[in-house]
Amino acid sequence: GMPLVGRILRWLSASGVGSTVLNLHHLPATITAAVGDGTGFGAEVRYSWEPTILGSAGGPARALPLLDATQFFVINGDTLTDVNLAALAADHRQWGAQVTLALVANPDPLHYGGVTVDGDGRVTGFTPRGPANTGLHFIGVQAVEADVFAPLDPDVPAETINGIYHDMIARRPGCVRAFVSGASFRDIGTAADYLDTCLDLA
Repeated sequence: GMPLVGRILRWLSASGVGSTVLNLHHLPATITAAVGDGTGFGAEVRYSWEPTILGSAGGPARALPLLDATQFFVINGDTLTDVNLAALAADHRQWGAQVTLALVANPDPLHYGGVTVDGDGRVTGFTPRGPANTGLHFIGVQAVEADVFAPLDPDVPAETINGIYHDMIARRPGCVRAFVSGASFRDIGTAADYLDTCLDLA
């Protein structure tokens, strides 16, 4: 009974996040028609249009001019979770991290890649899915500093987990940190996942 993006916006609003920017690419009119300016979901919404898909780092880089903040959250649009955003932000500030990834125990290491973390909560790397995967699971929510994306060309695709975060970890260990919790998580990346979620919510 509610668009997925509407559920995410209501969760953000309830968590104290009132200003959002949505990245658009495929069939953008379907999103703008459902969301409008966001007031129906308790949020202020602006849009960043990607003529070509810019990836998980390129998208935020292109959206930076619309963000009047040095720190912000990056939220995947195909997941539902109840992770505590206030606690995530507090942890991010406490450690002075450049990036703080929200992680949970990996529900399916054969299906999802992993994030490796040391005893001090520092992200040390990323592992591919498979039987040797012992990493935690990134649930698509992170707190970031704007200067992580500022050096990037806003018109060139770039990735985070499989791109710039590798280089950041190598240059400055501890700049990417883990926020591990028992938050719920629903992956809605496929039509089958979407159907399962709709049936569960119904």
